[in-house]
Amino acid sequence: MPDEQMAGAGSAPAAPGGSVPPAAPPRSLDPIDRSILRLLQSDGRASIRSVAEQVHVSRANAYARINRLIDDGVIRGFTARVNHERAGQGASAYITLKIVQNSWRTVREQLRELPGAAHIALVSGDFDVLLLVHTPDNRTLRELVLTRLQAIPEVLSTHTLLVFEETDLLARDADAPALPPED
Repeated sequence: MPDEQMAGAGSAPAAPGGSVPPAAPPRSLDPIDRSILRLLQSDGRASIRSVAEQVHVSRANAYARINRLIDDGVIRGFTARVNHERAGQGASAYITLKIVQNSWRTVREQLRELPGAAHIALVSGDFDVLLLVHTPDNRTLRELVLTRLQAIPEVLSTHTLLVFEETDLLARDADAPALPPED
């Protein structure tokens, strides 16, 4: 990969549902690996040279580490962080769902097709699924919940939590200091 190309132009192969197959046990990350991850989460377009300089390793070492993180499934891919309000998606909500027992896979596939669905998680507790959605406005959000979600036969109930304000925690990592140089 040329020096100025962005780190990780490709992505690790994913299993259906977006997860990496459980081929190998989780690997432990050293401080340099964690710094590389923080940098790439902040700027997935960073060049190998830039990453290497910021974590104080050679370009070859940074390249090998990034490729190993991809191959091991630690890095699943690269994406853009979007300001949803600026992108015309001014209404956001977390929606909790109670679903019919053993219907997770069916429900998950239907939720993936919803416009504006950003994150879906099977969780424990008082509800079964946590869904994050972004829509242009509250009217569209209402239609999504009342027309689309509640029409799924396996969905027993929903509860909508409007998001009034968000803080991108990954953005703060861009200001975090890099590792100090090794002696």
